[in-house]
Amino acid sequence: MKDGPEKINRRRFLITATTVIGGGGLVALAIPFISYMNPGAGAIAAGVPVDVDISKVEPGMMLTVRWRGRPLWVLRRTEEQLKVLQKPGLVKRLVDPDSQEAQQYGAEVVNWYRSLKPEYLVIVGICTHLGCVPLYRPDIEPMDLGPTWLGGFYCPCHGSRYDLSGRVFKNMPAPLNLPVVPYYFKNDTLIRVGELSDKSGQNWAPNTW
Repeated sequence: MKDGPEKINRRRFLITATTVIGGGGLVALAIPFISYMNPGAGAIAAGVPVDVDISKVEPGMMLTVRWRGRPLWVLRRTEEQLKVLQKPGLVKRLVDPDSQEAQQYGAEVVNWYRSLKPEYLVIVGICTHLGCVPLYRPDIEPMDLGPTWLGGFYCPCHGSRYDLSGRVFKNMPAPLNLPVVPYYFKNDTLIRVGELSDKSGQNWAPNTW
């Protein structure tokens, strides 16, 4: 059953509200639309797994939490965003479209959507160039990013660009895709981040954060 006009308009508003647009040389930082209680300092230092509630994350919205002292993103992609990821014109512009570099924890997330479920992306939001935090830019063809921009992540520090699977574009300062960390779905609305269902993966690390 398709969403009605009212729900579609509301969804577009929520997505727009989480989009950050720089202007006049000023870089603005987005405030996460959904707040989440961070784990304690001891838990962060120890790198223990954290549970992320995704029950209120609507399509097109991204949730930010802390894990190992890093920003951890959970993006619920829309059907339109997933279609973009498979466009040949996009794929040929990526450095590592098939995720051959060890920037994800295992074979089950080595796919074009880089996740266990196509709808949900779970990645660390740190640019693989010099460690800045990219911005979630779901808008299509914005003036500041140009007509080839189909939505993704943009690093305001040195201009690196990633698609909506966290795959880096060619000719960017960043050399690698954004990391996909170990995780699994405890149920339909709860994701355990930092380990796999068999309790393995807690010491995993990518080639670079």
